[in-house]
Amino acid sequence: MLEIVVGIVGVVLGSTICYVWLKNSSQNKFSRYEYEAKAKAKAIENEVELLLKAAHVQMKENEIEQASEYQKRLSKVDERERSLILQTKEFESKEDKLNILQQHVIDKEEQLEKLEQTKQSEINNAITKMQDVTSLTKEEAKAYILEKVEEQSRAEVAAIVRKYEQEAKIEGEKKANYILAQATTRYAGDFAGERLINLINLPSEEHKGRIIGKEGRNIKALEMLLGVDIVVDETPGVILVSSFNLYRRAIATRVIEILVEDGRIHPGRIEEVHDKVQAEFEQKTYEEGENILIELGLFPMHEELVRLLGRMKYRASYGQNALAHTLEVAKLARVMAAEMGGDEKLALRAGLLHDIGKALTQDFGGSHVDIGADLCRRHGEHPSVINAIYAHHGYEEPDSVESAAVCAADKLSAARPGARREVLESFTKRVKEIEDIATSKSDVTQAYAINAGREVRVFVNARKMSDNEAVLLSKEIAKEIQQNVQYPGEIKVNVIRETRATSYAK
Repeated sequence: MLEIVVGIVGVVLGSTICYVWLKNSSQNKFSRYEYEAKAKAKAIENEVELLLKAAHVQMKENEIEQASEYQKRLSKVDERERSLILQTKEFESKEDKLNILQQHVIDKEEQLEKLEQTKQSEINNAITKMQDVTSLTKEEAKAYILEKVEEQSRAEVAAIVRKYEQEAKIEGEKKANYILAQATTRYAGDFAGERLINLINLPSEEHKGRIIGKEGRNIKALEMLLGVDIVVDETPGVILVSSFNLYRRAIATRVIEILVEDGRIHPGRIEEVHDKVQAEFEQKTYEEGENILIELGLFPMHEELVRLLGRMKYRASYGQNALAHTLEVAKLARVMAAEMGGDEKLALRAGLLHDIGKALTQDFGGSHVDIGADLCRRHGEHPSVINAIYAHHGYEEPDSVESAAVCAADKLSAARPGARREVLESFTKRVKEIEDIATSKSDVTQAYAINAGREVRVFVNARKMSDNEAVLLSKEIAKEIQQNVQYPGEIKVNVIRETRATSYAK
């Protein structure tokens, strides 16, 4: 029984202990859950507070931005309003001016109408008076009065036209002076007059003897082949090459330099070097023409024109280098055409080609204008280029702004102080005339004027001309020179008939 009681007491005691433990455990969990809930609530509260603050800040920023945008729009509205006010005032001012002009026109029309009425009344009165005084009918008197009125009107119109023409001329001269001033200030070219001699330095005095050769054989061959005058004097270490033809003089200078450097100087070697140098100069002149076109940006151009352009470096007019003059004219014409609203490239091209015929006048004679125009026409140049060639010497009137610019630039370049020398040009012209007279004869192969034009050497075809005919030819040439050329002193005419036989040993 005791065991049962003890067991019951143990059960009751265990249950009590278990209940107490469970109760304490539940309270601890509840406290923990309560703490966690409060912590989460606090966190949520803080987050909400932060969100509210952020929203408040964003609202403030939006308000500021909206206020700024509103202010900008308000400023634009004010600006537009001011602009509209100004435009309205300007419109009102123009409207007032227009009203004044309209009223002025109305007044003028009324005055004109009154004048017409007065004029008609005067005509009628004059007709009536003439009918009373003379025996003219009404129609005859009217015709007479109208004729007088017409004459008077023509005189008045002519006076008005002359007035406006004078004003236009004055204005045109002002504009032309302005254009010339602009062209000359924007272009400054170098100038160097052409000489008639080239100086060649020799390594030693013995080379003079080699150049002269045995019994003058070498120097005669040089002068005959090259068409120049070679001066060997007592000046130490130099010889002179003289010729009015720059191209022949340049070739002769180069030939002699090569012969001196090589050391072998005899007629056969002279001919060999001459042929080589002549071919080199042909290529060199073409390359110089190409370089000019590249510099000015004027490609494409026909090969013959390019070659002749380079050859103008060896041509002078009144002591002024033809190529330098051509480039000066081209650049001045480009500036003038630009000032007058023309085509700069076309003016530049026309200026570059305006004297192209001068590259051939020493070989063929004739007017460089006709030669140049024919060349450019055959090679498809622009009509304004051809017109500029004719117009710059007065053969035609300029028909374009570009042609007029070339004409003005040509005169400006030629008239510049120091640009040209009349004495030199008259000398070269006289020498050229002497050579032309000689080469115009049949069976003449070459003719060169040397010794400053005091001697001319004429080479003839030995197979077609006898010795007696050569004598007669020299007298004929001398007589024609005497009749057609003005010169001081006398001119020696040498007709050279040379027979050369060549064979090869194999």
